[in-house]
Amino acid sequence: MNGAFEALAADLRVNAFGVGARIVGASRIGAEVELIPVAADTRRPVPIVAAEGASTLPWLRRFGVERCWREEATAHGAPRWVLPDGGCVSFEPGGQIELSAAPAPSPSALLRSLRATIPALHASAREHGIELLSLGIDPVNGVEDTTLLLPGERYRTLTGFLEALGTGGVRMMRQTAAFQPSVDWGADPLARWRLLNAAAPYLTAIFAHSPVYRGVDSGWRSFRARVWRELDGGRTGVFPCHDPVDEYLRFALDAPAILRGGEDGPWLPFRDWRDATPDGWRAHLTTLFPEVRPKGFAEVRCIDAVDPEWFAAPLLLLAGLCDHGPSSAAAGDLLGAPDASLLEPAARLGLRDPRMASVARDLFEIGLAGAAALGPTVVTPADLEEARAFHKRFTRRGRAPADEVEDVSRAESATVSGG
Repeated sequence: MNGAFEALAADLRVNAFGVGARIVGASRIGAEVELIPVAADTRRPVPIVAAEGASTLPWLRRFGVERCWREEATAHGAPRWVLPDGGCVSFEPGGQIELSAAPAPSPSALLRSLRATIPALHASAREHGIELLSLGIDPVNGVEDTTLLLPGERYRTLTGFLEALGTGGVRMMRQTAAFQPSVDWGADPLARWRLLNAAAPYLTAIFAHSPVYRGVDSGWRSFRARVWRELDGGRTGVFPCHDPVDEYLRFALDAPAILRGGEDGPWLPFRDWRDATPDGWRAHLTTLFPEVRPKGFAEVRCIDAVDPEWFAAPLLLLAGLCDHGPSSAAAGDLLGAPDASLLEPAARLGLRDPRMASVARDLFEIGLAGAAALGPTVVTPADLEEARAFHKRFTRRGRAPADEVEDVSRAESATVSGG
């Protein structure tokens, strides 16, 4: 490894993985909540700005004023809003709406923050003819019904690169939505990295919530996760975690440097850019999309959008697995080493795979026990009950939210065919 690459490895070790960082205060937890806006009557995508008909920007501006949000522009020229508690609401490239909650000192504190905003957003949107979908992918429209809605060279360049690969990347940018928890690294960042990478396929299966695409059963529990599998093989996945920093460095160096190539390329591996700057390196890291992304904390990216009534389930599951030492150890013993070969069946079969269902059930029970052990000042009894109710309704029965989406879709189809 030459001197330049050694410097990049040192940057990853400290700034991405937090190795050697001084732990101050309690472990924090955060979340990004993505929502897909569609017209309540036609189910067509709702643009950010429109000459006529529903659009999200005027509505969000009014909603933000009522809530004392501060509007500002992103570095790419799109509007966003800073919430009084430090959270942020912004747009994704296809017009999806994202709430990036401020990191909270406990799962229940984060849940209070999310519940103060997300249900009100849903209710207000309906008053303006907009339905906000908490699904992993738009179930009705195809990628051909979408367009790039954000300004800026970054998004044009990303679009050019992803279009050259096929439709999967463009679907990812414009049609998908996720629930992305983030957790601090704790006292042993590399052990937590290994645990979360090993858990990623099971989290995909447990919270699969996108079985329908273009109005028909896609054959996948999480069509969103299938879309991610279609991306360039050098930008997604999980890691064996033998030497996490070295593995992630090689992953990042081998990935094409999208932002250096322009809209039409060439998109060379980052390692081939000899004049790369620290800012260019860090911008490149934002174009990598592994199931768990190191950002000074662990961003868990493998969970489909979650209905607001079930927000406690993924947050308490992860808090219990990460912040309760005995539960972390038990989960590590259950899962073993991260296994990238599980990502495809997790997306396609989910908990219909008997072995995956069995491990997922045990993993969730370990997480719930860990969450309960954190105590009522960290996890309230009501939040714990909500997470347990999810487990009882879905995971313990070998089902995921995708199954209920399919039940509704079949019932609607039967009604239509029956006249």
